[in-house]
Amino acid sequence: MGKGLCCAKYRINDKDYGTLGSTGIPRLLDLGQCNDSYGAIVVAKALASALDTDINSLPLSLSLSWFEQTAVAVFLSLLSLGVKNIRLGPVMPAFLYPTVLQALQDQYGIVPVDIRHPLEDMEDMM
Repeated sequence: MGKGLCCAKYRINDKDYGTLGSTGIPRLLDLGQCNDSYGAIVVAKALASALDTDINSLPLSLSLSWFEQTAVAVFLSLLSLGVKNIRLGPVMPAFLYPTVLQALQDQYGIVPVDIRHPLEDMEDMM
């Protein structure tokens, strides 16, 4: 399951990804803009609870595009909640020096993405 949220969704919102099995739940949920991030996490936590698992065990892909300062708050909020495997790009924020990025990759599984390869990104996320 993916969730279309924030600036990254422009890359994926115009496609039909079907549903999750017989649940009728769309594989891609459009959950708003950056200021809706908290609500999206509440939805993900509720889904994880209903499925008796945690957010990181859901078939969920998060991709943050680095276009504005709001993304910093979203990114730090997700990290504080322990969310892992966030895709980040197409340009790394200036404060993510190589050693900091490596630490985040080691601890949280951060995945740098390249805007030149959106189809490969989508394949990896699905």
